[in-house]
Order: sequence, then C-alpha cells, then structure tokens
Amino acid sequence: MRKSKNVCDLKSCFLCKSCNREWLPFIDMYKQNRSFKKGEIIFSEGEKVEGIYFLFTGKVKVYKQWNEEKELIIRFAKEGDVLGHRGFGNNAIYPVSAAALEETVVCYIAYDFFLTSLKMNHELTYKLMMFYSAELQDAEHRMRDLVHMDTKGKIADALLMMRTQFGTDENGFIDMNLSRRDLSSFVGATYETVFKLINELTAEKAIRIEGKNIQIINEKKMRAYIQPTPVKK
Repeated sequence: MRKSKNVCDLKSCFLCKSCNREWLPFIDMYKQNRSFKKGEIIFSEGEKVEGIYFLFTGKVKVYKQWNEEKELIIRFAKEGDVLGHRGFGNNAIYPVSAAALEETVVCYIAYDFFLTSLKMNHELTYKLMMFYSAELQDAEHRMRDLVHMDTKGKIADALLMMRTQFGTDENGFIDMNLSRRDLSSFVGATYETVFKLINELTAEKAIRIEGKNIQIINEKKMRAYIQPTPVKK
C-alpha cells in the first residue's frame, strides 16, 4: 500500500455522492488516497477496524479464509463501492479480508470521521442502510444457491452476475480478468471441478474463452443451467 497521486475527485465514490455539498471540503480534508497493486491486501480478517474504504478505481475481492490454503469469496467490488463496512459495530473487527484484483485506488476515511459523517448527512445514513439491506439479500440468495444449485449452474449464475456488475469490454468479454482459482473460491467448488466445467461450457458454445477473458455467447443456454438441484424424496 502506498499513498496515491490518483486523487479522489469528490464525486465518484459512495461517500461523496451521498453527502451534502457543504460536507465535501471536510471529506477532502480527512480522506487519504491509497493505492494497491494486484494481489495486495487492503485489510485482513481479524484486524481491528480503523476506518472504511471507498473504491475509487480498480476491482477488489472480499473473502473469508477457510484455512491457510482455501478461501471463500463473498463478493466482488468495483469503483464506487464500499469496503470495510462489515467490521462496524460493537466488536469493531473485520470479519472478512479484501484484496486488489488489479491496480486499485481507494479513498480511506477514519472510523470516527465516518461516524460523524453519518450523523451530519441523513442521505448517507439512508443509503448505507439500503446498501446493507441489498447486500444481505444478495448474501441470502448466494447461500441458497450454494446449497440447492449444481456447480455448473453456480458458474453460469456467477458469470452472468459479473457481466451485469462489471459490463463488457469492446470485444464483448466480461470486463474483469478473473482467474479460475478466484472463480472456484466464489462458487464454492474445487479448482479442478471449475476448470472441467468451464471447458464443458466452452465446448457447448455457451461461453468463449480467450486467456483469462470470458465472453457469454449463449445467454439462454447459460440461464437454463441455473436450476435448483431436485430434492430427493
């Protein structure tokens, strides 16, 4: 981590868009711009919460560690998103970790100043409440899918979700260079299983692969895979 010269523009991130204009000079005074290289840890599970992060540029994975070698990715974040909010509360400890998936710049706000910002900006408090609510619904949706959907369906669902979240580049590929290992950590499957099923989806002409880039070429077929596993009687 290092201080970044790519300075927040006071209009792009969740915090700046949700605060009164009169509050922006205070944000400019108290914020810190930090940059992280690909793979660098932004904060770690179990650390004391010192502040909250707003993603200015880049992409980030938020995950929990299963053991020394395995992790479960909770969500992906892009510019404009919030990081570190899960650690807020009476026990101010980060329950998850966050790591940069590419060159990333965040706007860091100290814990005390953020609490003051919530008190002084009702719109920020409301939007944060709605953000928590949406995130909880997404988490419940994912937990249901992890239990009731087969692995091919989980992969199809994840790729469609990523296309919606990150969009596509000029060639139609999902605008995110996702490793097979990170995809397996997101869908809760082994690397070997994901590698095999990605090859199957490619052979079935549901997706197209070019290096780490993935393009969905048959959305109807992909959505057909997203079916709950029948319950045995």
